[in-house]
Amino acid sequence: MVKYLLKKSYQLKNLKEIKFKDLWGDHGIFTTMWIFGKPPKIIFFDNHIKNLIKSLDKYGIKKKNLKKTIIKIINHNLSKKKNYNHLLRIALSKNIISISLRKRLTPKLNFDLKVVKYKREKPEYKNLKYKKIISLLSKMDNSKSDIILISKNKVMETGTSNLLFIKDKEVFGPKKDYYEGNTYKFLKTKIKKISKKNIYIKDLNSYDEILLIGSGKGVASVKTIKEIGWKRKNLNQFNIFLRYYNLAIKKSKIYKF
Repeated sequence: MVKYLLKKSYQLKNLKEIKFKDLWGDHGIFTTMWIFGKPPKIIFFDNHIKNLIKSLDKYGIKKKNLKKTIIKIINHNLSKKKNYNHLLRIALSKNIISISLRKRLTPKLNFDLKVVKYKREKPEYKNLKYKKIISLLSKMDNSKSDIILISKNKVMETGTSNLLFIKDKEVFGPKKDYYEGNTYKFLKTKIKKISKKNIYIKDLNSYDEILLIGSGKGVASVKTIKEIGWKRKNLNQFNIFLRYYNLAIKKSKIYKF
């Protein structure tokens, strides 16, 4: 059971507080950001808000000064005096904006992926159609396991993160059917190339490393996919990606209230 530091919902039209609704399954968009430190920092904050509003527009959810509204809600619920290491989730449907905070779990090096045959609805968006994924993740220790989503024998993403596959120092990513997160976009700027190709489940044993990339996990290395007998061969590229990510953490700006 996930423990929340806070859970709040508001009517979007007037920001009147209402009973909390997580909005899972609704028509809408969410984003999850890592908030850390005292005073708090939020990594890739501007990009998160920009992408959230852009996706909401695609879903027909529009409101004048929406960015100011989102920031007002965040400011109302955060504290300069608290030492954070949490995941801040902002979710919007047509009529409601919800905010929640839960503790961020650091991924362990004995990380395992569980194979699940499932494709998210409109996976190019971080939409709220996540009930099945939430149900599966709630049964796991998310510090050492996640689900790897497979459709037509092709790998797309995990329940929480983007995936990168390493073979002979070359980096590969799925061609389509996944949401490209902000951590992924940042790391793309730091390496020579990510080759896009269809990644088939039957071919995974040819890869040396598999990395999870995302706001919740940061950069995590998969040790095993026990169901198919895959085992990590080394941590070489993981260490390189982790250095880039740690530099981004150091350069994160203090959040302005």
